[in-house]
Amino acid sequence: MSDSLPLLFQPLRLRGLTLANRVVISPMCQHAADRGHATPWHMVHLGKFALGGAGLILTESTAVDPRGRIGTADLGLWNDSQIAPLKAVVDFVHAQGSAIGVQLAHAGRKAGSEPLWEGGAALSDARMAADEEPWERLGPSPLAAGPGWSAPRALDADGVASVVKHFVDATVRADKAGFDVVELHFGHGYLVASFLSPNANHRGDALGGSRDNRMWLALEIAQRVRAAWPAAKPLFCRLSAVDGTLDGWSLDDSVVLARELKRCGVDVVDCSSGGLTEERARCPCRAGWAFRCRSRNASGARRKCPRRPSE
Repeated sequence: MSDSLPLLFQPLRLRGLTLANRVVISPMCQHAADRGHATPWHMVHLGKFALGGAGLILTESTAVDPRGRIGTADLGLWNDSQIAPLKAVVDFVHAQGSAIGVQLAHAGRKAGSEPLWEGGAALSDARMAADEEPWERLGPSPLAAGPGWSAPRALDADGVASVVKHFVDATVRADKAGFDVVELHFGHGYLVASFLSPNANHRGDALGGSRDNRMWLALEIAQRVRAAWPAAKPLFCRLSAVDGTLDGWSLDDSVVLARELKRCGVDVVDCSSGGLTEERARCPCRAGWAFRCRSRNASGARRKCPRRPSE
């Protein structure tokens, strides 16, 4: 490490992995996979960042279950046949001196949508039923993600156990592919995020109600994945630090969860925000959007929220 280099370009050690620098490429959905398999598109997309010298490159959201895809052409690691195409990308990235991680995800009640550049609308139930891979929206409670979205099937105990197993199995495949990092996607309103939020999780059992109950799935996945992932390899977790809804998952909640995730062996929390629903609900005071709860008057001056006079 050299004091003459800006910190951004100095190495960073995480467990047994040393990044050449601290430039990290965030996951970016490409919607270019073939039945979950990486294609030449992914070699070019991810490989170019390695050629540019990034310290760590993260794949797009990679589904642990075909039912948990965001779109029809998402990457996946639900099948052993998906290992080899990703390993080719991993090997190329390593040959350029960069590290690479895979973001493992389950879209939950937000599964099944068009790419954003095609409008991002929810796929119809008929469209999902016609797909060659099994597809189903799943969630903690039968509450739709927004207008135009069908209500998910509420997971029972066996369904929850299956989700945990899917994450663990995908983690084992990620190790076989040679990835340096696993990142668990617990944000953006996808399955685990929907369990965390009181506005999506209305369960009356041990996985709903209190914050500790709502955190159970996230912590169980993190613990089980950490046990399956080599001890020398770092484990990341992406959180929506706030879920974007009024009285929903808050920054204080995320601080508590981050501390518990650390106890589970998570090394890095990748902070994002919002995404719980596909609908922007107005604050009851109607002064602004719930995630901001403030607006401006006609002169451009910021207007305070009557419900939150301290703002």
